[in-house]
Amino acid sequence: MSGKRYKSGLRRVRVLMNPHSGRSHALNEVIHSVRQHWDVPGCDVMLQFSNSEADGREKVRRALDEGVDTVLAMGGDGIVNTVGSELLGTGVELGVIPTGSGNGFARHFGIPLAIDDAIRALVNGRATTIDVGLANGRPFFVTCSMAADASLVKTFEAFPFRGIVPYVFAAAHQLFDYHPHRFEVQLDEGEPIVFDGPLVFTVANLTQFGGGARIAPKAEHDDGLLDMVVIERQEAGRVLTNVARLFDGTIDALPGVLTRRFRRLRVQREKAAVIQVDGELQESPSVVEVEVRERALVVLIPSAPGPDAFRV
Repeated sequence: MSGKRYKSGLRRVRVLMNPHSGRSHALNEVIHSVRQHWDVPGCDVMLQFSNSEADGREKVRRALDEGVDTVLAMGGDGIVNTVGSELLGTGVELGVIPTGSGNGFARHFGIPLAIDDAIRALVNGRATTIDVGLANGRPFFVTCSMAADASLVKTFEAFPFRGIVPYVFAAAHQLFDYHPHRFEVQLDEGEPIVFDGPLVFTVANLTQFGGGARIAPKAEHDDGLLDMVVIERQEAGRVLTNVARLFDGTIDALPGVLTRRFRRLRVQREKAAVIQVDGELQESPSVVEVEVRERALVVLIPSAPGPDAFRV
């Protein structure tokens, strides 16, 4: 265990496991590894299941009432959102055991994708604070998407394997199926910008969509800014032929890919439509207000990033 000091001299850890995540068969491995590496003298560990978003939130609140120092969340970006939303401003550390399908949060911070490696890396990891995005008041930690890219994430996650090929198929599907509409955007106090029909409109707090695809390769988790990435429909063909650049961190250098950094964003769409928040689709009104909350969450990350942070 690390030399950190906790309020009672005893590190109190709650492990919240999502049995429905992409690698739910790994539950036994998680339980075994947590007991081996975390359930040691000086550390009080309790394992629980998160059976739904509401159940997970309630269990995190209960853990806070009981004075936990650390919450380890097993699952993908969805459970990161569930747990992280309840930990905002508390100072309690969030550690992530990545067993989801995309694992954008884990990949950004270099948390190993192998379960035992991840759990061992977090034992002696370091705590750092990160910014959090708010979309109409709802926190997001990885990305929020508002055009065809909202559904693209779900289409991609339906594929049984990862890499460039599923992204090509997912993007092509959205290219033909999505009906673009006009966006009017205001960044901070600047003049409004009009996009006639964006196919991709993503706001990123971290670099990743997940699966190794870096939609905002220059995004930083603690700079007090969010990154906007926009691709108009007429540029989509060119971008699609260069989809490999999502995986080598150069997508933002392509002509037709517009990126901007901001603190506050107001998006007026022609009509209400779903948005994607950390891999989950939700209904949204036509207006989406986005802002950054600086250094609002404490996360536990490896002292040295794992080698598969950006592995496809």
